Amino acid sequence: MQQSLEDLKKIIEECGSGNVHAQAKLYELFAPIMFAVCLRYSKDRTEAEDSLQDGFIKVFTYIKGFRHEGSFEGWMRRIMVNVSLGKYRKQHIMYPVEDVGVYEQPNFTDDILAKISATELIEMIQGLSPRYRMVFNLFVMEGMNHKEISEEMNISVGTSKSNLARARKVLQRKVKELYREVGTNANSTA
Repeated sequence: MQQSLEDLKKIIEECGSGNVHAQAKLYELFAPIMFAVCLRYSKDRTEAEDSLQDGFIKVFTYIKGFRHEGSFEGWMRRIMVNVSLGKYRKQHIMYPVEDVGVYEQPNFTDDILAKISATELIEMIQGLSPRYRMVFNLFVMEGMNHKEISEEMNISVGTSKSNLARARKVLQRKVKELYREVGTNANSTA
């Protein structure tokens, strides 16, 4: 593993020098992982591919600034999330929601997610409205708190909380609908 970390460090340094072969190797190593990150923040695969390409352009532009002090994958992931957020901000206007008391305690259990496939979950998340999708992903996938989300998206903390609660309710409804359909189809074939 140490050798591979040294190899990665060498590839990063060569990318910083503009070596296109090193850039291709870095892309080959990380594109699948970063595509999955972009896909969570995108409405579809095409938008995710655009974010991935824009993200790698930023990675190659700023790679000289990577100080090898933390995880390179984490550094790159942050760039991909920021690119996705930037696209979102350009496309959507956020409206504040002040009455969040109703949404403080969502009726949602995590065990329901264990019953669906990753592909189904990603499709459900992509089906959320853009603002719900962004808040849900930042909170659940990136582990940000509502204050951090509010700063990233330029919305109030209350709006972040209500968007998360609403996203959870929408996902919960979609899971119930999916399993109602699966149950109906299973009964009709028996």
